[in-house]
Amino acid sequence: MHCPFCGANDTKVIDSRLVADGHQVRRRRQCLACNERYTTFETAELVMPRVIKTNGNREPFNEDKLRGGIQHALEKRPVSADDIERAINTIKSRLRATGEREVPSDMIGNLVMEALKELDKVAYIRFASVYRSFEDIREFGEEIAKLEK
Repeated sequence: MHCPFCGANDTKVIDSRLVADGHQVRRRRQCLACNERYTTFETAELVMPRVIKTNGNREPFNEDKLRGGIQHALEKRPVSADDIERAINTIKSRLRATGEREVPSDMIGNLVMEALKELDKVAYIRFASVYRSFEDIREFGEEIAKLEK
């Protein structure tokens, strides 16, 4: 850490403590060259991968789009807001866990379908019908048959 006063490289940590409910570390530092003291804060940077759309375009991950799609599928279904948030957080964690800088959009779609299958079967069928572009009633029946197995 460079001293903000003199620019020296040699600093020492005098005190460290957790703040913001343990999501941040506050450190008191002292420069060994000029003896000035200052405070730094450290937080974990959780970077979401970029999304590669089916047409090849790349865009930043958009949590609002993810939430909107899930909520739309779950509209008028008996699923709590806490369960929805848990599912969204699980999907985001699994995307970060890939370690990839970019992920295909169909991977996100499949993760959403897995989450909806656990939350609500009707919402799963709703989402699958749009996501997989069902053409006729037969495809609905096939997907329902898969669920019943």
